[in-house]
Amino acid sequence: MSTRHISFLETGRARPSVDMIKRLGDALQLPLAARNQMLTFAGFAIQHQARNWSAQEMAPVRAAVDYTLNQHAPYPAIAIDRLWTIVQMNRPAQGLFGPLDLNEGDSLLELMLSDILPPLIENWPEVAHHTAQRLRTESTAQGGVTVLDKAAEKLAEVATTVPHSNGPVVPTIFIAGSIRLSLFSTIAQFGTPEDLTLDDLKIELYFPADLETENAFRAMVA
Repeated sequence: MSTRHISFLETGRARPSVDMIKRLGDALQLPLAARNQMLTFAGFAIQHQARNWSAQEMAPVRAAVDYTLNQHAPYPAIAIDRLWTIVQMNRPAQGLFGPLDLNEGDSLLELMLSDILPPLIENWPEVAHHTAQRLRTESTAQGGVTVLDKAAEKLAEVATTVPHSNGPVVPTIFIAGSIRLSLFSTIAQFGTPEDLTLDDLKIELYFPADLETENAFRAMVA
């Protein structure tokens, strides 16, 4: 397409077709929710639906998530939606978050913003700082999500300066009595989603950052 046509789209002198919106969405790697929003603004019907997680046609996807979470034991693993609501968790995650009264259907974001978590995180300012950055990134990728933006602002207030980490990753260090667990995480997403529910779903896998934590989780499973 010509740069002139793109300019006309940007200034409102021309209206995009459905095909043009699809091409722009692909080129900009926009999430499905943002593509639906573009279609709506252009006067078209949305094309990407959000199926119910319990729907029969989602069974293969649920099985894939089950397999991923269960195979990750003895380490914790959870599946969360775009607003950080826990969709599913494995047994080690239930053991980790259960004492914090966090279960499937609850909001991990609400826990992050509560007064419960900070006293239990040894490096809370550092964790809050990096979580705020992640929330801003996720919000921007989705075209702006007020809930994520407000949470990022509140977490960013915890520390204006954060010590530079000497390690390859920034772990989250839980402390409860004599128990000390140091964990870092990786995030996985579906590679070819055509459904809003799947496009929003993230699988977060936690790994031990030291031998003490690894032994602790293996002992819990045993």
